[in-house]
Amino acid sequence: MKIVVIDGQGGGIGKSLIEQIKLKISNAEVIAIGTNSVATSCMLKAGATYAATGENSVVVACKTADIIAGPIGIVLTDSMLGEITQKMTHAVTTSNARKVLIPISKCHTSVAGLVEKPMSKYIDDAIDIIKSFYD
Repeated sequence: MKIVVIDGQGGGIGKSLIEQIKLKISNAEVIAIGTNSVATSCMLKAGATYAATGENSVVVACKTADIIAGPIGIVLTDSMLGEITQKMTHAVTTSNARKVLIPISKCHTSVAGLVEKPMSKYIDDAIDIIKSFYD
């Protein structure tokens, strides 16, 4: 399975996702797509199989992904201080891949019914969901 992890800003959420994926799903092919070079570099250092940067990389990677993971902002145009473009959100939302989104309140979006918890717990939840796709 091809897991595409998309992140922006400093790439911290993507980094955490990739580290846990590599630790808990040994045969996972992880493609890190950063909205900027800092995020891409951070995720590549975390152990991504491949990495690329920018809008077109998001568009291309989403076409062949089995799973797309990242902060909820990857489906919200102009989130992450404008790093997420309309083409990026369209690519993510129209992809046939399963999506695993980490809730982040910094995107000015709240998801009803979610219990506030530390980011590490959201990462753990995301990894559990991704692992369930391998069963």
